[in-house]
Amino acid sequence: MFRRNCMTKDEFAEKWEKAREKYYRLAYCYTKNEHDALEILSEATYQGYCHLHQLKQPDFFDTWMCRIIIREAYRFLKQKRRWGCLEEQQEGMEESQFQAAEDSVDVYRYLDELSMDDRTLLILKYFEEKSFREIAELLSISENTVKTRIYRLLKRLRGKEDIYGDQ
Repeated sequence: MFRRNCMTKDEFAEKWEKAREKYYRLAYCYTKNEHDALEILSEATYQGYCHLHQLKQPDFFDTWMCRIIIREAYRFLKQKRRWGCLEEQQEGMEESQFQAAEDSVDVYRYLDELSMDDRTLLILKYFEEKSFREIAELLSISENTVKTRIYRLLKRLRGKEDIYGDQ
């Protein structure tokens, strides 16, 4: 039996639904805002659905969608920065949500200080728990480059932790 390499729209929907939470976390790591993360996911899902014919191997669906989400997050943040509306939207947060947000402020403060490329590396490694190999494939760079950049970033962030710890 010959099976075509293209993924059907039903298969797309099924695979997307299975990984929906993971995709949301990825988008949220960039925006730190539920509404913006959902907007990124919406656009990324649309882009993926429209360009489904370009997915050569259905086995790489997850990697392909992550790349689309990252690219869409970059575009979204660039557009938002252009319009000058990068403000925290904390009204309407419940107390437990506010406490959880406060607990992660330091991590997000570190991430905000990084370039988009460096931020992407750390998000994929520590928030999405991707292996060095998976990150290398996702970003189309060598595995050794990924390791070197991540270890340099961690060393740099440890130095910043000492500075912030003294405040």
